Amino acid sequence: MTRRGRGGLGFTPAELRALRALATPWGVQKALDAMPYHHAGTAWSPRRVLRARTAHCLEGAVFAAAALRALGHPPLLLDLEAVQDTDHVLAVYRVRGHWGAIAKSNFAGLRYREPVYRTLRELALSYFEAYINLRGDRTLRAYSRPVNLARFDRRRPGWMTSEADLWWIAEHLLDVAHTPLVTPAMVRRLHRVDRRSLAAGLVGYRPH
Repeated sequence: MTRRGRGGLGFTPAELRALRALATPWGVQKALDAMPYHHAGTAWSPRRVLRARTAHCLEGAVFAAAALRALGHPPLLLDLEAVQDTDHVLAVYRVRGHWGAIAKSNFAGLRYREPVYRTLRELALSYFEAYINLRGDRTLRAYSRPVNLARFDRRRPGWMTSEADLWWIAEHLLDVAHTPLVTPAMVRRLHRVDRRSLAAGLVGYRPH
């Protein structure tokens, strides 16, 4: 194994080469898009995602955070909170002061964002129209502050290479303070999306 820290990050040399070969945040997103979405009740580490070549939302975001770290970015996660729907987790990054995001989703519009957003609120709001459930309800309500996974580097087994599930990361994200994106009055005036928009969001959708 290589040493921990900025050099090896706990990965083997081959694993680290695979992550660095992704080269850019867009390269990380393309790697996630090439992986089938799976519905298993798992919370795999980036090492296990690399091995299995499949992921769901949480696993994809944690994998992207590790890949971003290998490329020189801090490993940041942001949670999007929803009602009548599941939360969505993003790996977020900054380029010249502007925020972008990488994500694995079963819905077409909830994945990559270019780094053009001045604030995390702007970034989170960019997901609002595409954040729908199977009834077509607009379900996004709040976003968390970013969580730097480097704070967990001393935890064993390591979050990047653990063979055990990482449900504690999901639990931590739920406990982080969230900021509302819409007011109760706005929520009362929301409409369901039309059938065409729902169909667009479900392009590539993999049912349970």
